Amino acid sequence: MIPVIDISKLDGEERSETLAKIHNGCQEWGFFQLVNHGIPVELLERVKKVCSDCFKLEREEKFKDSEPIHLLNEIVDQGQDKKSENLDWEDVFVLHDDNQWPSQPSEFKETMKEYRAELKKLAEKMMEIMDENLGLEKGYIKKAFSGENGVPFFGTKVSHYPPCPRPELVNGLRAHTDAGGVILLFQDDQVGGLQMLKDGQWIDVQPVTNAIVINTGDQIEVISNGKYKSAWHRVLVSTEGNRRSIASFYNPSLTATIAPAKQTGDDESSVNVAYPEFVFGNYMEVYTKQKFMPKEPRFQAVQAM
Repeated sequence: MIPVIDISKLDGEERSETLAKIHNGCQEWGFFQLVNHGIPVELLERVKKVCSDCFKLEREEKFKDSEPIHLLNEIVDQGQDKKSENLDWEDVFVLHDDNQWPSQPSEFKETMKEYRAELKKLAEKMMEIMDENLGLEKGYIKKAFSGENGVPFFGTKVSHYPPCPRPELVNGLRAHTDAGGVILLFQDDQVGGLQMLKDGQWIDVQPVTNAIVINTGDQIEVISNGKYKSAWHRVLVSTEGNRRSIASFYNPSLTATIAPAKQTGDDESSVNVAYPEFVFGNYMEVYTKQKFMPKEPRFQAVQAM
């Protein structure tokens, strides 16, 4: 079971135990779930509704004529019986501050704007907790993500994984780690499918109603000098259920320079720095080409740039 942490206990007598649970979630898992996170249930219920309605009104018909459908038909026609590793059975769009958002349903924009504001606050709170757990000054990670005069990127990826007639032949989303910083996922509480890799075993990220799943990206791994590893994860599809997944990414600015942080009191000569220093935009160039490939060569490639 993925750890489930009651974050409201940070404000009481169990603060130190809660900090330790979050540290363990980051260090041993790279995935954990937050409950009692302060985001109103009423807002979360609206988010579920507008995202599901948006899929039905704007996306569902288009998906029926999309590349995943055509590729699966080709695989079946060719008589292949091995899972395709170059195909994701996913309908997806991304929301950020400067792009065009779906127009249906009419309440979509207002609801998702309100939701994103709440999630951004939660992401910054999680980064401050990581600062504290890693022995860094408060605000260190946010400042690193901002760069000299940039602004961290905050995007929200709205995905649906519709029922698939041949789930043994395709992935919902192929195994990968996330390129960025802190990822906050509001996953379907009825339809499972998300798994993370721990100690060589794929483990289900169990649906917990109205929880927010946190996972750490590659840049947190670098800043923590490997104390917090980004975890491999994937989505499986099934013949039934349309899985909804709303993942928000708090990432560095493309111009931010990312490097392992120097902990307070570190003697530089005694610290083994395991990761290079690089500009996040350069890392993204490498990641875009190597997302589904082993992680370590990405760091080597960006070091050589």
